[in-house]
Amino acid sequence: MTEVKFYDPLFEPYAVLTYSVISARYKDKWLFVRHHLRTTFEIAGGHIEKGETSHEAACRELMEETGAMQFSIECIATYSVNKDGVKGWGRLYLAHVTEIGPIPDLSEIAEVISAGQLPEENTHPDIQPHLFKKTLEFFCNIRKGR
Repeated sequence: MTEVKFYDPLFEPYAVLTYSVISARYKDKWLFVRHHLRTTFEIAGGHIEKGETSHEAACRELMEETGAMQFSIECIATYSVNKDGVKGWGRLYLAHVTEIGPIPDLSEIAEVISAGQLPEENTHPDIQPHLFKKTLEFFCNIRKGR
């Protein structure tokens, strides 16, 4: 069983943050990426490199995976995933992308799509729907001015 929990954006867990995941909005749609070794789509994101903050990783991953060139980004939450007794930590971000270029050659991403919702065939069906739901809650609160 997989359990996903959310915490304050500035929450510092007892363990190292491993992932930055970025829900990206472009022209009133959400961006999703497909890794070149997969047939499913996912929210952009990846590992935080040594010496890199979660925010720096989020910006790097967004550019590498979607081709985003101009964007604003903010942290939605720190999150944990407990799967089969192993807990991992990450941060979830929201990006508003205003300009997209080509996906860099070094990227492992084969395709970027825009959609109104999380694709049914997503790479991590036990995790990504929770992250996307949290994103939508945050996004709706921004639009309502809260």
